[in-house]
Amino acid sequence: MKKSLSLRMRVFLLILVPLLFVSCLLGFWRFEAAKRTAEELFDRTLLAAGLAIARDVAISEGDAISQRSRSIISDAGGGEIFYHVTGPGGIYVTGYAYPPVPVSKSANHDPSYYMASYRGELVRVLRMSETTNIGNLNGETVVTIWQRASDRRAFAVALALRAAALISALMVALAVVVWFGVQIGLKPLRGLQEAIALRSPEDLRRIRRPVPEEVSGIVATLNRLLGQVEQSIVMHQAFISDAAHQLRNPASALLSLAEALREAKTEKDRVQLQSELVTAARKSARLAEQLLSLERLRYDGPAKLISLDLNAVVKQTCETVAPEILSRDLAFSFDAAQEALLIEADETLLSEAVKNLIDNALQHGGPHLGTIAVQTERVEANAVLKVMDDGRGLPPELADVAFRRFGQIEPGSGSGLGLAIVQDIVLRHGGTIEIMPSSRGTEIKITLPIKAS
Repeated sequence: MKKSLSLRMRVFLLILVPLLFVSCLLGFWRFEAAKRTAEELFDRTLLAAGLAIARDVAISEGDAISQRSRSIISDAGGGEIFYHVTGPGGIYVTGYAYPPVPVSKSANHDPSYYMASYRGELVRVLRMSETTNIGNLNGETVVTIWQRASDRRAFAVALALRAAALISALMVALAVVVWFGVQIGLKPLRGLQEAIALRSPEDLRRIRRPVPEEVSGIVATLNRLLGQVEQSIVMHQAFISDAAHQLRNPASALLSLAEALREAKTEKDRVQLQSELVTAARKSARLAEQLLSLERLRYDGPAKLISLDLNAVVKQTCETVAPEILSRDLAFSFDAAQEALLIEADETLLSEAVKNLIDNALQHGGPHLGTIAVQTERVEANAVLKVMDDGRGLPPELADVAFRRFGQIEPGSGSGLGLAIVQDIVLRHGGTIEIMPSSRGTEIKITLPIKAS
């Protein structure tokens, strides 16, 4: 048997795997957000640095920028900042000698940002210009300030790593909580397992241990199954007991007849005892056959239903039992319906049911039994089979006793299994069986659904 994951591991994975996927998406989003944040912060830093340099140039009239501004630029940038200032007429004022050149120059004085290459490194550049007076010169002063893109990227990575560390810590904490939380949550199931382990064929009591709502349906189903098993065991034990009791008398009779036959003194006595022995053996064989039929009905799988004509099955069965009935000087008839009665049925079981009904009439018809009649007809969407006799009769109010296994209305030669077998067969075919009121004798009616066309 292939081993599957434990319930604890299943719940753990069901919770953690989606959260891990979501945390990966969250980490990716956080990294992108960190990059945008770094871009905004560093662009603002460049703008602040550019404004500070422009102010110092205007104040010092191009001499230099103050040390204070240098310190502020260096501290605020989060990385090295480069700058270049030109005065009116493109005169170099201060800063690094060769600034990154933009692809196209802006036509206005608004600050403009662009990406460029400086000494083989990608940089972010801010270029801003304004009209100023330096000495006796009046014109446009251009401030170019730039910063390595790698510094920005490192800042963004640092922000993302902090977020990733926080998410990872939360995931680890959540994994620990879920792992041990599931273990605690499944504790009632271990208690349920202990309760089930206490059950045995001798102890099939209902489980009454408190369980979570999620498994209450399982417990209810298990309790129902335990009840069915207990009922099945009780019925099986009762059947074995009844069968042993029913077989004891025929076995004793056979033994007695066999011993008497061995000690027979005359040929006439021997012939008579042989006849009685054969009759007793046939009854024992019939009883054993009925017992086996009853057990097959109880434990075999679903009946193998095929489409067949009820008239044909009943006719064949009547032809099989007719010689025995006629040998007893009884009238026997079969009145078939005018149309075919197509039903879904197991031919062997259905034939057994008809045979048992006829045998029941023979066994319990009494000394005044003179006629056995079998009839089939269609009533609306059902096929109806009737077996009637003019014997002593069976009142409908005694149906519960008559259909009970080993049930007998009065002591007789029958086994008390015939009608019980018939009832099981009929129920297996989705039909009904009933004892009809009759002014004389017994009438048993079986109703089976006709196959839909």
